[in-house]
Amino acid sequence: MKRILIIDDDMDMCELLAKYLRRKGFEADTAYTGNKGIAKFKENPYDAVLCDFRLGDKEGREVLTEIRAMKPTAIVIIITGYSDIKTAVDVIKHGAFDYITKPLIPDEVLNVINKALAITDNNEKLDGVGTFGSNAPKKKINGIDPGPEYLVGQAHTTRELYRQVALVAPTSYSVILYGESGTGKEVIAKTIHENGDRRDKPFVAVDCGTLSKELAGSELFGHVKGAFTGALNDKEGHFEIANGGTIFLDEVGNLSLDVQAALLRVIQERKFKRVGGTKEMSLDIRILVASNENLQESYQKGKFREDLFHRFNEFTMHIPPLRKRKDDIPLFADFFLKKACRELNKEIEGFEDGVMELFLDYPWPGNLREFRNVIRRAALLSSSGWITADSLPIEITQSKIPVLEGEPAIAYSSIHKEPDLKIAASEAEYKTIINVLKQVNYNKTKAAEILKIDRKTLYNKIKGYEAQRQVEE
Repeated sequence: MKRILIIDDDMDMCELLAKYLRRKGFEADTAYTGNKGIAKFKENPYDAVLCDFRLGDKEGREVLTEIRAMKPTAIVIIITGYSDIKTAVDVIKHGAFDYITKPLIPDEVLNVINKALAITDNNEKLDGVGTFGSNAPKKKINGIDPGPEYLVGQAHTTRELYRQVALVAPTSYSVILYGESGTGKEVIAKTIHENGDRRDKPFVAVDCGTLSKELAGSELFGHVKGAFTGALNDKEGHFEIANGGTIFLDEVGNLSLDVQAALLRVIQERKFKRVGGTKEMSLDIRILVASNENLQESYQKGKFREDLFHRFNEFTMHIPPLRKRKDDIPLFADFFLKKACRELNKEIEGFEDGVMELFLDYPWPGNLREFRNVIRRAALLSSSGWITADSLPIEITQSKIPVLEGEPAIAYSSIHKEPDLKIAASEAEYKTIINVLKQVNYNKTKAAEILKIDRKTLYNKIKGYEAQRQVEE
């Protein structure tokens, strides 16, 4: 039975968490101060430690350092109510396996513990920064290591993607990553960082879509006390935290034009000031950005600064959607299932006959993120040793295209059987046509206008898909 030590000065929370873990099959002990927790660990090293970041006598960082001094491979998970990026970067840098923010969600705590224990059970050692050590087995393409939590696929489009990563990672180029939601843009950005010269420096990811116009400047560049109402203390911004390393600006097209102007000045001058501050700070940073919209088209429409676009556009990469890398689907299915089994502490052999065919037929509009969530849900629902079709969402088991007015029904899954780039592009085109037709209630004239083709071309494309279906049958 695995032993867990919980160190927290909130006695009620400490005991509730211990009771929950005991119900889940763990031995759980508690300590209400950092010193008592260290003493307990010294007497009997635990399999994992949950430690609050703010304790009455010590900070969690100090407890982490002392525990890892006693046992370098110790698994320590930090609990914090201070969920800013600086805290997260700091505890990971000091050797924490992971961190969890309050309010605690019991299932999240359990998943993180199971994930950590699964790594040690597989004899994979942790190094000093919360990742796999150099002895851990890793798959590579073109010499590029994506990290232990990610899988490199084998499809042609995947290999081409990692060939480009291998080319650009050692450089200092800014990179624009294009890709649909869920394709793994942040994974690729982090892979570029970890295979470049700045791998030992911070990597900070920023979701620009969540930054309000009013606070974006403060979040990106920091602020000084009193800079605006509510600025009670000095605060480091994302750029300051990432200085020396890499900053990844996800959905950068969502930034307002005012913030884009400030960002342009920072990139040009390689200097910045905190909001309300007078001290100018030097900046040495690599910038990676991502967008699911074409930034060149955005600046042509006046939604994005052209000069900022050209600053970013030193190298461009397009991350293919899952429907264009179907050779990878069986690999990712197995990979996600193994991860889900570790998280849920379940044993599932694999997939029943027919399930993989459903996966290959489905267009995966949410890409890898959707695929991962489908597998996790199926693993949770599975009551046997196999994933069955009954545990899959209805949109996958019944992924048929609705009947068009005046046209025969076409099953999307039956258009093609052997995926390749040309076929995948054809499938994507067909799905786009169907989605537009749905939006306009199957008014083909309106659909043709939206798709920027004439009505005759639209008819011919639909008939072409039907003819292909008849040939295959």
